[in-house]
Amino acid sequence: MPDVKDVYRTLTHPGEAVYTEKRSRFLAFAYHVDTEDDVRRITAELRKKYYDARHVCYAYVLGFDGGKSRANDDGEPSGSAGKPILGRLRALDVTFTLVVVVRYFGGVKLGAGGLAVAYKTAAAAALDAAVIEEKIVKTVFRVRVPYADADVAMRFVREGMADIVERDYTDTCTLLAISVRLCDEPSLRERLGKILSLAFIDDDESETK
Repeated sequence: MPDVKDVYRTLTHPGEAVYTEKRSRFLAFAYHVDTEDDVRRITAELRKKYYDARHVCYAYVLGFDGGKSRANDDGEPSGSAGKPILGRLRALDVTFTLVVVVRYFGGVKLGAGGLAVAYKTAAAAALDAAVIEEKIVKTVFRVRVPYADADVAMRFVREGMADIVERDYTDTCTLLAISVRLCDEPSLRERLGKILSLAFIDDDESETK
């Protein structure tokens, strides 16, 4: 069975930085975001706050595997702003992360190459000012087991380094919600499946530790 990636890096505290190059000021902000709606809300707030800025460029990465990303140049030469910001996110291997760089033009053109360096430097400074931590992906699944076999099921859960996060009872059965690290889920399900009276009652849901 292929290895399952269930560890990722993300921001647990935002970061800010200011970088100046040839009188152009770059205000950089790094945030944790969960969804593209968060991205839209934050970028809209920054555009409103810095309404007189020439450009509000950004990049973000989403997904436990970092599989969803986007870079926006906001009128700068193609690839000179959003792409270098995204490059810093990729270099740090962070996800669920948004970096926005607001530029105030200083009257001196930097050229595409100079802009790329400036946006990359500003983004790096904001990320350096943030707090980045490693997170573990867990899943939650539910089972139903008769009272007679409930102790065995709960022992399997403990031995599988998992947690029972919810417990309920019917007239004949115990209902358990089990939280387990993603890479340990298949083996725990297999072991619980050996209890013939036990039934899995829904699909698992991703969460983080």
